[in-house]
Amino acid sequence: MSVRPARPEDARRIAEIHVETWRATYPGVMPQEVLDGLSVDDRERLWQEWIPHPETRPFVAELDGGIVGFVSVGPCWTDRAIGELYAIYVAPAGQGRGAGLALMEAGVGALSERWDEAILWVATENPRARRFYERYGWVVDGERVDDSILGASVAETRYRLSGLGRR
Repeated sequence: MSVRPARPEDARRIAEIHVETWRATYPGVMPQEVLDGLSVDDRERLWQEWIPHPETRPFVAELDGGIVGFVSVGPCWTDRAIGELYAIYVAPAGQGRGAGLALMEAGVGALSERWDEAILWVATENPRARRFYERYGWVVDGERVDDSILGASVAETRYRLSGLGRR
């Protein structure tokens, strides 16, 4: 398992993982028509913008020569005094092999270069991800209903990780 900064040519594979993991993770959490309407091409275009963005830091995990997951971090959009873990996903075929932890380490490491604390948002009805974050040390810090996720309303839980500069 190796983790490296994402490159523009990784956008397609990141988009594939993004769509694949949403479809595997969110049935019953998001409307099926939202999941069915996800487009790898649309996600690829977004990642082509996000990867080189000067304020964000995306990383990919590679296993056996292929990308199996990604993480993206940067400033919190509502409070730039703290960082935010925007996304962390591992393709189902790559799960249980250490990619999630390796990506979390890379993301938290990048966050700790600029901030002492960070947040992340997770679908409240995603217990597997929530257990992963809690094992790592993230602490529940709030809740909201996000109405901006592709037209769906999703209950989300905010987690906070403090003391990044001491990690």
